[in-house]
Amino acid sequence: MAEELTISGGEGIFIQGEVLETLWEEGGFTEGAAAGPNGNMYFSDFAQPFDSGPARVMKFDPRTGKTTVYCPDSGMGNGLMFTRDGRLLGCCASPLGGHRALVEFKKDGSVQVLENRYQGKRFNSPNDIVIDRSGRVYFTDPKYVGPEELELESFDVYRRDPDGRLSIATSDIDKPNGIVFSPDQKTIYIAETDNGSAKADLETGFEVGRMTLNAFKVNRQGELSKRRVLHDFGKETGVDGMTVDRSGRIYAAVRSASRFGIVVFSPKGGELGYIETPELPTNASFGRGNEIHTLYITAGKGFYRIKTKSTGYHPAVD
Repeated sequence: MAEELTISGGEGIFIQGEVLETLWEEGGFTEGAAAGPNGNMYFSDFAQPFDSGPARVMKFDPRTGKTTVYCPDSGMGNGLMFTRDGRLLGCCASPLGGHRALVEFKKDGSVQVLENRYQGKRFNSPNDIVIDRSGRVYFTDPKYVGPEELELESFDVYRRDPDGRLSIATSDIDKPNGIVFSPDQKTIYIAETDNGSAKADLETGFEVGRMTLNAFKVNRQGELSKRRVLHDFGKETGVDGMTVDRSGRIYAAVRSASRFGIVVFSPKGGELGYIETPELPTNASFGRGNEIHTLYITAGKGFYRIKTKSTGYHPAVD
């Protein structure tokens, strides 16, 4: 089924006449689109309400059009990405006994916790992930909902090196969310999505903080510096997850109430295109192999795709 939604963009991004295709709408709250080495797509699905069932990781096969369960109980799996050697890593959030950790989702459906503490203190609620071609894993650690008490004093971005060393990549973002590399891996983009609360489902009267899209320089050691704000969303909700194409354009899941959808930004922050989504979007990823020109989107309770003129980029393998 195709959605008749607004799609706009400059030359070289979208194909005239293409529409957003609905692949699956049987979820509770979808997140974390990721392309696997075999051409399959993976995404997270939270039950809604959260206590109505376990969160899980789903698999979509573009060859058959079927969506199946890959991991039946993900421990609140959220952002996902494959490593160069084909392992599926992910961030698990905190609510309802979530792993609150960086994990690996095994092929047998089990979950292996890789990191769940920094300097002896539990992470807040790991959210999104990106992996560079050297195998460094960067992940964001905000917290938006759930009764769990915080042990750390801030919401930071972490870096896990191939040798297992864990460090803070940056503390310059008030509340980091989506994260992705530029194709040359000299820049990393981080969404600052500060809703002003760590327990928004239980609190009232909190004030929204900064909602920005940011760029940091990355040196050869994987260290971040020189933050630049590419776009400020003001009082409206900003970016959740993101992906990029090989031309360096950023495809950001923008959750602003007045105009939500996938917004395509230039590396300098100018808007180049827009895809309206049926519900508030959470993440996006291009496929791999024959699907490298297809953009996959998680939004609301569903999973969607659209063919483009763009060529996707996957930082762990490209």
